[in-house]
Amino acid sequence: MIRRGHLLLLALAAALATSGCERVESQPDRPDTAQEFPLPDRPVSGLGATQFSTETQRDSVNEAQVVMDLARITPGMTVADIGAGEGYYTVRLAERVGPNGRVLAQDIDAAALQRLGERVNREQLDNVSIVLGAADDPRLPPASFDRVFLVHMYHEVAEPYAFLWRLWPALKPGGEVIVVDVNRPTDQHGIDPLLLQCEFRAVGFELIEFNETPQLAGYFAKFRPMRTRTPPRSIQPCRVVERAEGEETPAATGNQ
Repeated sequence: MIRRGHLLLLALAAALATSGCERVESQPDRPDTAQEFPLPDRPVSGLGATQFSTETQRDSVNEAQVVMDLARITPGMTVADIGAGEGYYTVRLAERVGPNGRVLAQDIDAAALQRLGERVNREQLDNVSIVLGAADDPRLPPASFDRVFLVHMYHEVAEPYAFLWRLWPALKPGGEVIVVDVNRPTDQHGIDPLLLQCEFRAVGFELIEFNETPQLAGYFAKFRPMRTRTPPRSIQPCRVVERAEGEETPAATGNQ
């Protein structure tokens, strides 16, 4: 069941906290293609294992089925699985969208993609394509996807503003971005949902659905692109303000 009260709370908190943050200065070791975007004003998780947990454990709680149902995945859709890793979602999405649908599996780990390619060939998944991504660019073709999945990986994106800005045009009209993550600090392989909402909104996405469910041991969030993207040099990095005494929720700040 969708926690619409929680969704409204997130939107209200983000709307009330609109003070800008100072842009973090560029660093020489960043990709040239990311220099015009701000760095995140928070830690970035190091790359974790390409398997979040065993597929048997995840299927025992129907994780993928729950997420695909919430995302309203139907036959014939075109879906991108970003940070695909060993392909837990890739193979299940391929089955759900069927022979008339398409799944693009992307990762920045070339070795993981090679293993996934072997699995795709072994399981004869003719509706799956594989592409190597970049830290600041998911490298998706424009106007191509009904859904883009970011499952337990967004907190590892080193250039989230550049990444989201370049993801924005990949969606078809009515397309949506699906995020599954855990509510904990970003250097502990999770992200506060208020901070997640703020970062997406800073680029040009709006949160349209939020759900916490036991099967995910975390939360499900759905975003839709707004009419325009924020120009790269106008993006203000978000942060989570420390809780004041008696305050129930932290406030994410950034450009709204």
